[in-house]
Amino acid sequence: MSAGHGGDGELTLPGLKSVHKMVGNVGSKGGISIPFWSIVIVFVLALVFFAANAPTQHALNWRMTLMTGPLWMPIVFGRFALMRYLQMRRLGFNLMNRFVLLELRLPRETKKTPRAMETVFTNIHLSPGEGTWMKKYWYGRTRPWWSFEIASFGGDIHYYVYVRESMRRAVEAAFYSQYPEIELIEAVDYSRLRDPSKEPFEIYATEYKHDKPDPFPIRTYVDYGLDKPGLKPEETTDPLANMLEIFGSIGPGEELWTQIIFRTTKTEKWRGKKPGRSWKDDAKDAIEEVKKKYQKEIIVVDPQSGALKQSSYSDMTDVGKEIVKAIERNIDKPPFDVGIRSIYSAPKDKFQVMAPFVSQLFKPYNSEHLNKIGPTGWSEIFSDYPWEDVGGKIKKAMMTEVVELYRMRSYFHPPYRGEWMIMSTEELASIFHIPSTAVRTPSLQRTPSTTSSAPANLPT
Repeated sequence: MSAGHGGDGELTLPGLKSVHKMVGNVGSKGGISIPFWSIVIVFVLALVFFAANAPTQHALNWRMTLMTGPLWMPIVFGRFALMRYLQMRRLGFNLMNRFVLLELRLPRETKKTPRAMETVFTNIHLSPGEGTWMKKYWYGRTRPWWSFEIASFGGDIHYYVYVRESMRRAVEAAFYSQYPEIELIEAVDYSRLRDPSKEPFEIYATEYKHDKPDPFPIRTYVDYGLDKPGLKPEETTDPLANMLEIFGSIGPGEELWTQIIFRTTKTEKWRGKKPGRSWKDDAKDAIEEVKKKYQKEIIVVDPQSGALKQSSYSDMTDVGKEIVKAIERNIDKPPFDVGIRSIYSAPKDKFQVMAPFVSQLFKPYNSEHLNKIGPTGWSEIFSDYPWEDVGGKIKKAMMTEVVELYRMRSYFHPPYRGEWMIMSTEELASIFHIPSTAVRTPSLQRTPSTTSSAPANLPT
């Protein structure tokens, strides 16, 4: 069998991405992740085979199974029923909470650094609604999540914030405290004005994930020196400018949407896997691995016994010390669960090869020694082999689903739980902030004039 290559250059099986993924899930300590549906199929086939060869014993087995049902059924189905009940309660609670989409009207002139945006994220690092087990498990309450979005319509770039109506005041206060001249205007949901998954449009969609464990940070605005106020425009290098240029480069009829959905981090990511852990526990493990990996090879001989001494962590290379420093700075900031999703669409006659640019939208923030944000899921599961999706029905159904998930801003609760990342406020502020006047993307929508409140001493 010939071999192909995946998106990151790894060896893959041509047209058999599901098999390659299953083989790739083999853990270092043994074991393999097998899809549930495959186990069900094997079980049903085994039952059919056994019934055909031993029908009498097969009937007796089923009779015994049903007779002992009161003993094993509560154990098998009890937890499943409780989880479905909890999901139903949470879905009902989320449906009762009305959301509103606010458009951010950016000021023409702003000299604020991304640190101001980090303060905004810190101010909305809230988790009301889950204070007691009764609120969380009986009433099905969920803590709020937000979606900060950038959308381009034919090259015209707009900023949006999707928020619970009950949390709108907190978000507005956070923005106005740092950007007094910004405007937050209630807007129509742009994602419902057209359906990119239907004719006559073509669509590319993807989600993103970390390349390494979450405590390893991406390159942030601090690494780019944007935390220093008073810099001249020609002295700044804002990686967001590269993203905005991609948004501004599309032509008439094309649209590019990106949503950054986040909520305050708690314990969901470790539940059932590593109970009692937190983001900082993962960071400690990551730091220990870095210290071992980047130790200098220094051989020290004990003058008395002649035995060899192991090098200490203080003997790390400069690269190792910088990585540890970056991790420690990262975990010192408030963490968020973060899911990112992008959709590019255009009429078939105008559809451009935008997949490489959209999938690598956050490449300016990637670091070889620290962390990266890369694509995962949706469009990446197809390699264009004709036997993977005959007639294109599977991909069409998936693209319809991803558009609906985008509209619902769903990532942490049914109907969809994605593979979210954990990012600090510094990382979030790096990938989403109000661009300063140094970013001169011509299609970036800004208000024609600055606005501010009237002076308090005006004559009446």
